Amino acid sequence: MPGVVLGAPCTNTTYYVFGVTSTGRVVFCASPRGYAPRWFRSLELRGIRTLGTNCSGRDFEMAQAPDGLFLTCDVRNGTATWTRGDSGF
Repeated sequence: MPGVVLGAPCTNTTYYVFGVTSTGRVVFCASPRGYAPRWFRSLELRGIRTLGTNCSGRDFEMAQAPDGLFLTCDVRNGTATWTRGDSGF
């Protein structure tokens, strides 16, 4: 989504959550700790990835699944995998 304003309200925190500000900064829509969703600065964005696949070396980076699902690289029990990005907020 182009023309996003950092900190402004947004609506979808699960699918197609990424946007770009007028200055070219990549942002994403999230609802941390139950607050109303808003646009935040994105961590490193790694393009299209598949849910549940290995993301070793990409710790805490973000991606989008082919269906638009928001993903983050999450390390649990020593294994790094692309997981649902909306589950940690």
